Amino acid sequence: MAAIEVLKEAESKGLNPEDYDASRWTARMAHPDLARFDLALTVSAMRYASDLHAGKWNPGIYHSGLDVLSGHYELAQLLRRVADAADENAVRAVLLEIEPPFPGYRRTETALQHYLALARADGGEMLPAPAKWPIEPGASYAGVPRLAELLRRLGDLPPDTPVPDAYTGPLVDAVKRFQVRHGLDADGRMGKSTLAALNTPLAHRVRQLQLTLERFRWIPHEFARPPIVVNIPEFELRALNESYATELQMKVVVGQALRRKTPVFIAQMTYLTFRPAWHVPVSITRAELVPKIVRDPGYLAANGYEIVTPNDEAVPHGAVDNDVLTKLRSGKLAIRQMPGPRNSLGLVAFLFPNEYSVYLHDTPAPELFSRSRRDFSHGCIRVERPVALAQWVLRDMPEWTPERIEEAMHGAKTLEVDLKTPIPVLIVYATAIVMEDGETRFFDDLYGFDAQLDALAAKGYPCSRWNPTSGARAPHPHE
Repeated sequence: MAAIEVLKEAESKGLNPEDYDASRWTARMAHPDLARFDLALTVSAMRYASDLHAGKWNPGIYHSGLDVLSGHYELAQLLRRVADAADENAVRAVLLEIEPPFPGYRRTETALQHYLALARADGGEMLPAPAKWPIEPGASYAGVPRLAELLRRLGDLPPDTPVPDAYTGPLVDAVKRFQVRHGLDADGRMGKSTLAALNTPLAHRVRQLQLTLERFRWIPHEFARPPIVVNIPEFELRALNESYATELQMKVVVGQALRRKTPVFIAQMTYLTFRPAWHVPVSITRAELVPKIVRDPGYLAANGYEIVTPNDEAVPHGAVDNDVLTKLRSGKLAIRQMPGPRNSLGLVAFLFPNEYSVYLHDTPAPELFSRSRRDFSHGCIRVERPVALAQWVLRDMPEWTPERIEEAMHGAKTLEVDLKTPIPVLIVYATAIVMEDGETRFFDDLYGFDAQLDALAAKGYPCSRWNPTSGARAPHPHE
């Protein structure tokens, strides 16, 4: 049957065929109990359709801001259409309608097929560690033959390129391309991070692509306006157009991996603020600012801070005494950093109300964008090109010319601008991304979210699944 063949090929969608009883169908068809066969096929098809549409796992387990369903569809009608399909291609065409419609999703599917083939073909030989770190361009290196073989497989070294005897010339250029694709400094030096990335099993790259497909299924399948997407492990922001192609791209700084992770969620940007003040969260006040005040009573004044009441009224103060410190620790008083170039939010902030108090903003520390790893913030997201982002956000408000934006950023007062129509903002987590030119890039599991999902997956198929029409969960087919 055509539907069974599609279930057996679930790997091509980043899913596990055994979740849909792939290895059992031959025996069932040889000795069919029609009633049990029909039940098993119906339930497997339900599970497959649900997984293909909204993902295998509920994102709310780890990301409360993504605890949403990706739209409802008529499951019974879908299954009838699948049953009536003449062949496998017709079944696939029916199921295509419920998959995420994004070009990036399709590119990831294509890359998954490529990396599945690479993983099957590659022997997995490890590159040896050198006697001295790092391996510099021009150095002799015992792993040159394996390095050349691997880089050819991955497409970083052209297939007909002669292989030098040492680590030099085309091999260095190929390693630089590999470094770019893996979020590393593209200096051609093979240090421990580069060698570790080169020695990462291709099966792991397959898994990263599979998890990216899963995460695509967690987000809504359509948006009222083109969204802004921030990918945390990549440290990149993209503003998309109506076709979900990139119109604007820039580097970002995200929350620190150890203590202040940027959350994964979806929100609506409703306004932006030029020359914002920063109301310091009480957790930061306690952990960072109070110790600095204790060491230096003049710290607040020297760095443009003031103490405020819960009503945001400034409290005149000289030296901060113990009573004020106690109130700052308890939250009875707060700290506000006044607008200006030294303000931690920079000269413009992009606001999308959310439970995490996370937003996009400018920064007075642009030097951090030169780093390859950029997790330095308290959770909010610093953007590399705030003027360009403001122009994109305000693109349907012609009165906001580039000159007026610059004037507002460098003016004398704080100014809030409401958007005519909210803009969706997606803060996502994908350690594999396929670029619009087809290049596949991989990134470290910065926050360990891939590892968490793999640990959940190791427990087996979810004991219950979502039924898109009733809100119930589709059970496992019984033998």
